[in-house]
Amino acid sequence: KNIFREHKCLFPFFFPTSPTNTSTMARGPKRHMKRLAAPNHWMLDKLTGRYAPRPSTGPHKLRECLPLVIFLRNRLKYALTYHEVKMIMKERNIKVDGKVRTDMNYPAGFMDVITIPKTGENFRLLYDVKGRYTVHKIKEGEAKYKLCKVTKAFVGARGVPMIVTHDARTIRYPDPHIKANDTVRVDLETGRVSEFFKFEVGKVAMLTGGRNLGRVGVIQHRDHMHGGFDIVRLRDSMGQEFATRLKNVFVIGDDSAAVSLPKGKGVKLTISEERDRRFAQYQKESSA
Repeated sequence: KNIFREHKCLFPFFFPTSPTNTSTMARGPKRHMKRLAAPNHWMLDKLTGRYAPRPSTGPHKLRECLPLVIFLRNRLKYALTYHEVKMIMKERNIKVDGKVRTDMNYPAGFMDVITIPKTGENFRLLYDVKGRYTVHKIKEGEAKYKLCKVTKAFVGARGVPMIVTHDARTIRYPDPHIKANDTVRVDLETGRVSEFFKFEVGKVAMLTGGRNLGRVGVIQHRDHMHGGFDIVRLRDSMGQEFATRLKNVFVIGDDSAAVSLPKGKGVKLTISEERDRRFAQYQKESSA
């Protein structure tokens, strides 16, 4: 036994140590993002830097949002560098949904209205048919409202009915006919619901996830899958049918869209159709 104690390092199994705490402690919020780990729809090049702007915590998820720094620098080209965007933001020149935002990493997301008072421009963040946020300019009248999908409807404390929307709004005392998956039209000045669209067959919807992200169509049928995800089938204006999960469907109107749509109107073309359109446009310009 004494020999074992002298050569304890050779026989560690004879001297069990006290059990250590295997749980890891919190390390705090993450503040960096590698450029290669950034979402593809931001369309950042690989060689400009090692890091990408990490979105702040906010109403939209990290991989489903677009930081204001990328919108101003990479999309609108209103700034050349990160520092120039910071100067623009600190001068309180940017509004999101009618509120001034000074955080350059603020996560703007689907249906958000970005306003630049100095230039008099208004933009709404919408998807194109390839799943990327597009710079969609809108008129001043349309910039006064936005559409919000209802994610949850419940009765809160003291019997107060409430709804929660996809952009983290909590609206008290809504219309009792509003349920989950419906869409409400919110007035950005007052924050009140002015209109709502039920999730029903025959309504116009845009997809916010999946392989058909950005496509617009009319709801044809909803398949209830017991023990699985409900599947919704849609048809676009070209007669093409496609399907997706229920959580990806965002109703945007009754008979027509309640907001203006970006170029393409949510119709997805094949590679050959895109080629033919580009060739026809080229011939038209060359002949003129």
